[in-house]
Amino acid sequence: MPSLVSQDVRKLLAFGSGIGIEIGAADLEVVAARVRPSRIQVLGRLTIHDYAGRPAAEWGAEYNRFLKSAGMSHLSASVLLPRREVIVRQVALAGVSGKDRAGAIRFQLDALHPYADEEVCWGWSPVGAQVALVGIARQETVDHYVRLFVEAGIAVNAFTFSAAALHAAVRLNGASGEGFLAMTVSAEGAVEVYGESAARPVFSAEFQAPPERAAALALAELRLPPETQPRHFEEVLPKPSVNPVENDLSRNALPYATALAGACPRLAPAANMLPAQYRRYSSRALWIPTVVLVVLLAAAIGAMVMYSRIADRRYLARLQADISRVEPTARRAAALDREIDSTRARARLLDQFRGQTRADLDAFEELTKLLTPPAWSNSIDLARTTARISGEAPQAAPLLKLLDASPLFENSEFQLIGRGTGTETFVIRTNRENPR
Repeated sequence: MPSLVSQDVRKLLAFGSGIGIEIGAADLEVVAARVRPSRIQVLGRLTIHDYAGRPAAEWGAEYNRFLKSAGMSHLSASVLLPRREVIVRQVALAGVSGKDRAGAIRFQLDALHPYADEEVCWGWSPVGAQVALVGIARQETVDHYVRLFVEAGIAVNAFTFSAAALHAAVRLNGASGEGFLAMTVSAEGAVEVYGESAARPVFSAEFQAPPERAAALALAELRLPPETQPRHFEEVLPKPSVNPVENDLSRNALPYATALAGACPRLAPAANMLPAQYRRYSSRALWIPTVVLVVLLAAAIGAMVMYSRIADRRYLARLQADISRVEPTARRAAALDREIDSTRARARLLDQFRGQTRADLDAFEELTKLLTPPAWSNSIDLARTTARISGEAPQAAPLLKLLDASPLFENSEFQLIGRGTGTETFVIRTNRENPR
């Protein structure tokens, strides 16, 4: 929906309130914001100091007092996870329909993170017609923060990350279509960058480098001219018409962006990594559909009472006659649809099997070319996403770089390495890129 809505219509639909919480190294930064078509108001800001070293009930009560003073006790919060604890990926979804995008991302999820067999939580949001922004975090990390906020008595509806929150908040301004680069320096001295361009819908990274060097690297990734001037995060976000003095956006842009994303989740969706069973929705706006349905139901009942019984019986008789006449055709059409779906499923299955065999043969041929004498292998075990090679070589260490340089393999590592008579024995595990 965001890509199809014009800037003027987007502003008319911008209606909601949100609470954004940024998890820092020692403190929690909280911002409460209200979004309306004509203005954005920051209703308050709170810093919860040393949340990890204090009882959760203590700072949870402090948070709830803040919400009560802002008149937003009914709202649940959107939480920004620390940048270092989230893996961010962009996934191309060419030719994938909207309803199938989540399944397509889930299908290749294991290849998007380095956590091996560990359980993960993930979420995604669209950043273009055929591109998705995916965030992945360890399950144990998410569970830790869930327990922390439950103990504090804080209702949470979303766990997101900085790139998704910024992308969603910038959309409330109406996307200009021009590329830009924005930067901020964290309390730890790391430089976080966020940018958009025609070549790359979203670029987000954190650099342990001087700002000038980080800007040069980011501009190269975005394919923007080197003379492009980096901006601060607050410069690309919608400007609030009301903002408390204590809410310095140059230092608190991320919780502000998170609050904006949480205020209008349907207009500007941000990736949500919080499992559905932990989400707590408490917005009053959720009652609007129910109230509308109740009103419509009451109106429909009143209209039905007004019809005479004779008119109802005649209408039902005509309707039944039409159903009886069309029903045989509908059954035949449904049977044909089921037959077509079955045939398509068989064809897709055959294509998949053919593709898997070709991919395995290509991988085996590539390994044969890479492991040239005097290196040799005595066992090659191919799986859908990994390959395991054992053998001997005069020097085994260069094999990792050789495998990673291949377009078919990545993230190679030794599972075993030993020294024989003039040779080194090895067992290498490598990931297969783009497995079918």
